[in-house]
Amino acid sequence: MPQTSGSTGGTPETHVIDFRAAEQLLAARDPRGAVKLLDSVIAAHPENTAARLLRARAFFAAAQLRPAELEFTIVLEREPDNAYAHFALARTYERQGRDDQARRHFRLAAALDPNPQYLKAARFDA
Repeated sequence: MPQTSGSTGGTPETHVIDFRAAEQLLAARDPRGAVKLLDSVIAAHPENTAARLLRARAFFAAAQLRPAELEFTIVLEREPDNAYAHFALARTYERQGRDDQARRHFRLAAALDPNPQYLKAARFDA
């Protein structure tokens, strides 16, 4: 019998299901529920950058800014060219009042991807 969702010893299929369910929970504005599901996925697969990025987003949505910062930083250590992770880390710093660090990551995001949202946040004209 397969192990239940949320355990660290689940099958790869269980982890995929948990990841997809966490995406749905985050979309439904239940970031804490998403974090709980992702904890087991990341415990079993700490190298899974997509799960870490989703957990970082969930922490941010739950206003758990220090854990969000840590997860976004781990993602960027593995994928330094991830424009979205730079942008999200910048927003995390911004919410913590760490404007110099935020500006640096907003500008990195915009340099990596000329997304209008990233360019506006980078405030190159300021």
